[in-house]
Amino acid sequence: MGKIIAIANQKGGVGKTTTCVNLAASMAATRRRVLVIDLDPQGNATMASGVDKYDVERTAYELLVDEIPAREVIITETAGGYHLVAANQDVTAAEIRLLEFFAREIRLRNALAAIREQYDYIFIDCPPSLNLLTVNAMSAADSVIVPMQCEYFALEGLTALVDTISKLVAVVNPNLKIEGILRTMFDHRNRLSNDVSDQLKQHFGDKVYRTVIPRNVRLAEAPSFGTPAMYYDKSSVGAKAYLALAGEILRREEQSAHASA
Repeated sequence: MGKIIAIANQKGGVGKTTTCVNLAASMAATRRRVLVIDLDPQGNATMASGVDKYDVERTAYELLVDEIPAREVIITETAGGYHLVAANQDVTAAEIRLLEFFAREIRLRNALAAIREQYDYIFIDCPPSLNLLTVNAMSAADSVIVPMQCEYFALEGLTALVDTISKLVAVVNPNLKIEGILRTMFDHRNRLSNDVSDQLKQHFGDKVYRTVIPRNVRLAEAPSFGTPAMYYDKSSVGAKAYLALAGEILRREEQSAHASA
């Protein structure tokens, strides 16, 4: 059965979409079957996957509101080698429409139940706020990856997100856990970045990924060409960092499986 991972942080501009798209492409490159679900009405993950968000017939809106079967919403051809449920401005209306429904917090979970076994990983790109779309993502997910910049206010945002996850565990998803905390746009020359990084490791221990995503021009440029960084410039430090992250996640899963056995 596929593992569902939400990429979430209530703070914007921390690299959620960059992480979602590039991690998905890196996993797909290892021959894993991968699905990306874009739940952000901005549709950035959709565009970064080489899909025109203005020219898609069905999006996450149809999946959540109209209950169109997931297999009929999924786009199978993307620049990253993974499958995609697209998003555009229509998804903004989905949040409003969802208020009309019973069990509105688990619509995404129910929608993915029929296709979950077809994938090794399902990554959900969440909007930068705690709204009903994000709640749906976390209700459906097994775990959450939290990308964050090593800045002072980012710690406050992380505290708020951890509190939110705890509440969701109590109410809608008792199995939800933090998969890992990912340091993004990291600059080793910045003393504050290093100080915050040390605090993260002290408080969260091995939940903090050893892989660090550096500031990288190629990572920033790739979305404008509609492709993940590894297909835009595979030699860039950004592309290599996300390949390393994929490897770290796979190793962690193998170690966890061996420990359970």
